[in-house]
Amino acid sequence: MPAVPRVPWHTVVLSPHFDDAVFSLAGILAALPGPTAVVTVHGGAPAAGAPVSWWDDSCGFSSAHEAHRARVAEDAAACARIGVEQVVLDHPDGPYAQGAELTGLDTFLQGLPPGTGVWVPLGSNQPDHEAVRRRATQVLDRLGAPLPLVYADLPYTGHLPEWGTDAASKALARSPMCGLAYQDLLRTHRTAVRHQLVLDDDRWAAKRAAVQCYGSQLAPLAADHGNFLARGGPLRAELVWSLEPRTPLEPAC
Repeated sequence: MPAVPRVPWHTVVLSPHFDDAVFSLAGILAALPGPTAVVTVHGGAPAAGAPVSWWDDSCGFSSAHEAHRARVAEDAAACARIGVEQVVLDHPDGPYAQGAELTGLDTFLQGLPPGTGVWVPLGSNQPDHEAVRRRATQVLDRLGAPLPLVYADLPYTGHLPEWGTDAASKALARSPMCGLAYQDLLRTHRTAVRHQLVLDDDRWAAKRAAVQCYGSQLAPLAADHGNFLARGGPLRAELVWSLEPRTPLEPAC
C-alpha cells in the first residue's frame, strides 16, 4: 500500500483500471491545481500461475504477469504526460480476483489527510467502476469526509448524441444505454456540474498523446467502441459533478 506523501495531494482521482482516469479526465486533470494523484484501484499483480484473462489475451499478451507489467509502465507514462502522480493499489483486476473485497481502497482512503479532494467514476456500463464509486462513497461517509466528486467515465458516457453539450446530464438521466449508473446516483443524490470541458485542438493533442500511452488496449477497445479515438469521438469532452444528498422523502429527478 503506498504511503500518503509528505506534501498532501490536493486531489485524488480513483481510476478503477489502468486508463480510466486518463481516458475520462486528461484535459481537466492537466489543468487542476496540484499535486494530483491518479490511483488505480485494480492495479495489483495477478496471483502466481494465474492464466491469462480473455481481455489480456485479446490485447496480445501471453501471460497475466506480462500484461500487468506492461500496464503499469503504460500508466506511468500517461500520468507523466499530464503531470499527475501515479499510485497503484494492490487489488488485482477483476478476472484475476473475482468477488474480492476492496479493503485496500478502504485503507488508502482512511489514510488521506482531511481536506483531500476525492474523485470517483460514475460507473456507466462497467460493474468494477460502479463498485469503486459505491465503496469509496461509503468509506468517506463513515469517515465524515465530504462527498466525492463524480466523473463521467469514458468512452461509455461519450456515446450519447448530446455528449459535449449542456444537455449531457439530462440525456444521461433518460438514456437506457449510457445512463443507468447516473440514474441510480440520482435516486440518492442531486448532482451539479462542477467541471465541464470540450477540448480545443491543443488540449485534444495533449490528451491523445496520453491516451496513446495505453497502446496495449486500444485495438480491443476500438472493437467495442468503434472509432473512439476520432477527434469528434467520445473522448473529446469531459464532465464532473458534485453531489448533494437527497432527503428521505425527496423524489428523484
